Amino acid sequence: MTATLDRFSQGRLLINVVTGGDPTENKGDGIFLSRDERYEVTREFLAVYAALLAGETVNFKGRHIRIEDGRLLFPALQTPRPPFYFGGSSAAAIEVAAGAIDKYLTWGEPPAQVAEKIAPVAAQAAARGRKVSFGIRLHVIVRETEAEAWQAADALIRHVSDETIASAQSIFARMDSIGQRRMMQLHGGRRDKLEVSPNLWAGVGLVRGGAGTALVGDPQTVATRMKEYMALGIDTFIMSGYPHLEEAYRFAELVFPLLPLRQGSRTTASLQVNTGPFGETIANEQVPLRRQGAKS
Repeated sequence: MTATLDRFSQGRLLINVVTGGDPTENKGDGIFLSRDERYEVTREFLAVYAALLAGETVNFKGRHIRIEDGRLLFPALQTPRPPFYFGGSSAAAIEVAAGAIDKYLTWGEPPAQVAEKIAPVAAQAAARGRKVSFGIRLHVIVRETEAEAWQAADALIRHVSDETIASAQSIFARMDSIGQRRMMQLHGGRRDKLEVSPNLWAGVGLVRGGAGTALVGDPQTVATRMKEYMALGIDTFIMSGYPHLEEAYRFAELVFPLLPLRQGSRTTASLQVNTGPFGETIANEQVPLRRQGAKS
């Protein structure tokens, strides 16, 4: 499926790998593994997944995964494969990131905490002879003035009841995700402690799991805060807002002109087919020739 999507999108596919952090939800999916065991599975899966997408024939025997003569009939377009994005705050997650991931993601914590978080990933990757780049997942509330932005932030949770917040926080508390725990610690479930760093607002995290912080402010302020993260080594921002489309337009119109935008080039291979051992794909790599005199 990954290779097919990469081919259909002409090499625009990015893969975000999520190990999972809610034991209750995992059990509903038939997964009864501890957090460290889940990262063992992730490590083995990525070893197989990366090799297959790179066009290799894979023979692998791990504790959780076993593959014999695994191969793709239709390779991915990007070479050596589509990039892997991944986030995780535990020691096991950092080990996975250092060994197999291209882009390590963090949720929107204060800059000092982000710096502290990404340092061991960079160090462990360097010790393996690898280099990992870094991204951050944030919401954004930008308006033409600072006052308007904060009014919009307050309006976003104005009708959220204390009971709803308590219910959401109780669900988050059952998770064994260290990243989720760090998000909860930013605000402690309290409405009066939501600006956890200058212009970094944790109101979203009162009721939303995962990425729970937003940059709030006028265009210049939001751009300045983003540049503070860039100075730490963050080169990718994955952002959203509420409502999504309207906030996307505001951000593009107000903040884009203030940012050093850069889009890296991706290496893509020619579209080829590995016909493999199965006859049903044998003719799929040949395009019929146009007959002489045929209508265009």
